[in-house]
Amino acid sequence: MLDILIILLKIVVLTFMVVLPLVPVSVYFERRFSAIIQDRVGPNRVGIPLTLLGFKKDFHLFGLIQPIADGLKLFLKEDFTPDHVRKAFYWLAPALTVIPALITVCVVPFGSPITIFGHTEKLVIADLDVGPLFVFAVASLSVYGITIAGWASNSKFPFIGGVRSTAQMISYEIALGLSIIPVLMYFGDLNLSKIVQHQADHGWLLLPIWDTDGFGITLEKALFWFPAAIAFLIFTVSIFAETNRMPFDLPECETELVGGYHTEYSSMKFAMFFMGEYAAMVIGSAMIITLFLGGWSMGFTLDAKIADWNLFGFGLAGFIHLGVFMTKLIGFILFFILVRWTVPRFRYDQLMKLGWVVFFEAALINVFLAALILAAPQLAGTIITIGFILLVVLTLSVIWVAKVSEEKPKPLRA
Repeated sequence: MLDILIILLKIVVLTFMVVLPLVPVSVYFERRFSAIIQDRVGPNRVGIPLTLLGFKKDFHLFGLIQPIADGLKLFLKEDFTPDHVRKAFYWLAPALTVIPALITVCVVPFGSPITIFGHTEKLVIADLDVGPLFVFAVASLSVYGITIAGWASNSKFPFIGGVRSTAQMISYEIALGLSIIPVLMYFGDLNLSKIVQHQADHGWLLLPIWDTDGFGITLEKALFWFPAAIAFLIFTVSIFAETNRMPFDLPECETELVGGYHTEYSSMKFAMFFMGEYAAMVIGSAMIITLFLGGWSMGFTLDAKIADWNLFGFGLAGFIHLGVFMTKLIGFILFFILVRWTVPRFRYDQLMKLGWVVFFEAALINVFLAALILAAPQLAGTIITIGFILLVVLTLSVIWVAKVSEEKPKPLRA
């Protein structure tokens, strides 16, 4: 009974007090950060009207109450269901979009094991031995919500958005899955907690310059940086495509499709699509941090120094590591926002060429490069040459895709 209560407590704390609050926080960051980038003000007037109570000045608080106002607006807005839609699927689609993003939270380790009055508990809801596979299997179900939303709306523009999403997410899921194979080969494990612990002991995958005994780097760790960097690039870009974020937001491209697959939705149904997108962005950022940037690890042998810190029976290391993980997570969310307002939207043919012509082949070659490094690290010169050639081919492929995409499409024949 105690174990069940602990699991329920972790679900409430990690999902409803850590991840879900990040959704409105991300929306606020996006508005304020985009305003800074575009040299404008952004939300800064939503606050408590203290002047109505006789005070001289309102309490605006930099617009921090804007997410609450948005939530109230969507909650109180009329929940309108058009007559021409397929109602059962129309109502089901928003749930299919947001639920997979929340379920994947279960396997992400948010911090090191935490000690409270002698009882140690892991800061992960379900410490599965197939963590990345579980995330990919569940997260891929969100495509059904978007596809069903487009089809059930019984309207041409939402339907086009749903079809686009199906093609896009299937295309980039292949590159996404292939890109982490070198990572899993290097760690030799599918348990995300063990992967993070390995990075805490031996250096982050993208920064392997320390070990448990101090600073230093082995030949294998140095060589593996090449396939790790390529995997990081492919995985990160594929996460952008999987979460329908700019420059890959073709399923909801407003300039072409009015609003995409959620054109016919309003009120809380629309809010669930919105929440699903931002929740998927949070989980995608968490996976990148966990696999490549050490997860909750502080790095530089600092984890060992704070391991025994204690205050009134509470082990402080777990709380500090939770703060470190959240700091990295917020930093990566800001990176998502920065890319949105920096890189222009891809055309659909550019999107598909990048996924199938560039990333698929590069990820496949990267698997063989990683296997060669792990099997024969003594072949340093050959491996570095292959990695350099792969980087050159990848760069030239991206340039070629961009150049070909600039060509004007041929007119259709009568």
